Amino acid sequence: MDSKPQTGKGLYQGTRKGLKLMATALGLACAGLAWSHGDVTPQAVDTKGLPELGKDWRAENPYRGNATAIKIGTSAYNQNCARCHGIEAISGGIAPDLRKIDNDCASLKDAPKKAACLKEIDDFFLTTVRHGRTRNGAVYMPPFEGTMNQEAIWSIKAYLETRREKPM
Repeated sequence: MDSKPQTGKGLYQGTRKGLKLMATALGLACAGLAWSHGDVTPQAVDTKGLPELGKDWRAENPYRGNATAIKIGTSAYNQNCARCHGIEAISGGIAPDLRKIDNDCASLKDAPKKAACLKEIDDFFLTTVRHGRTRNGAVYMPPFEGTMNQEAIWSIKAYLETRREKPM
């Protein structure tokens, strides 16, 4: 039996080949995650059953606690938001966890301050969803104005209020 001890060079080449294979596998796995992210084109939302809000955008969520709006908002969220913000609004780290959007308001004891905080969060939410978010030329969130009307956007907010991390 002719067995020669392996030299450092042979081991190094084997290790390099293994690392290349691992890097390729990791790259394919990441690409698979990106492809599984799905179609990020905003989807229209059927808001039949909700009171029409008109063309002027409301400053606060008019559907807070509305069962029909929550049902429509759940579907709209799953179609348009879950792929980035996570199923049931539990983020996997790609985008902010929307259950926490109004955590600061929940801890306020003073009712007028809490109401002002909620109004500020509503304004932030509406502006973000309507216009999207861009940083350094990169789109972090597409704008939904023109695809979704305010009934759809506020119904999503009504749904998110049922998913709060901290109760009001």
